[in-house]
Amino acid sequence: MDEQGYSDRQELEFFQWPELKDAFVPLAELVMNAENSVTRQLRGEVFTMASIAGGCQHCQAHGAFTLNLLGAKPERIRDIWIFENSDEFSDAEKSALRLARDGAQVPNMVGPGHFVELREHFSKQQIIEILAVISLAGWYNRWNNSIATVTDQESVDFATENLAETGWSLGKHEGKAHEQRKQHPRSAAGGKVEY
Repeated sequence: MDEQGYSDRQELEFFQWPELKDAFVPLAELVMNAENSVTRQLRGEVFTMASIAGGCQHCQAHGAFTLNLLGAKPERIRDIWIFENSDEFSDAEKSALRLARDGAQVPNMVGPGHFVELREHFSKQQIIEILAVISLAGWYNRWNNSIATVTDQESVDFATENLAETGWSLGKHEGKAHEQRKQHPRSAAGGKVEY
């Protein structure tokens, strides 16, 4: 047991249930990596914003490092935390980030005005894609935050160096040496990027 009271948490990761993994991985790949009309970068930004609103530091670090792997500038990644006042994002991108922020809160804060704004910038299919990303982030956020998944060292290093000014901290996702993963799960996986 570590100083925060967690023990053997890696045994509770959802990939320990093979049938769940077999069902979940294709869904995650479809939502995050399929050649949809919403760019992979915007999907990553929406995922990260939903994780900020959902309070999962692990998913925030993973989302931020994934965006780094996709080629996003560190300044733009940092600005997700303050997107409303950032010049890094277009009005369309801000409307998607607003939906992610408000949709990931409990209780959900999305209302009709969100969709009026989204329809000014996105097609029906694109709005569905954005909603799918927010919903997928909710799954990851709930599971990883509940068991305090130990964050891989690559994501921790990136977040520590680039997100400190946002107020990000690793919190309960720090683990003992034997729990550490050195790499982001698929940082060298030929273009496929795990969130």
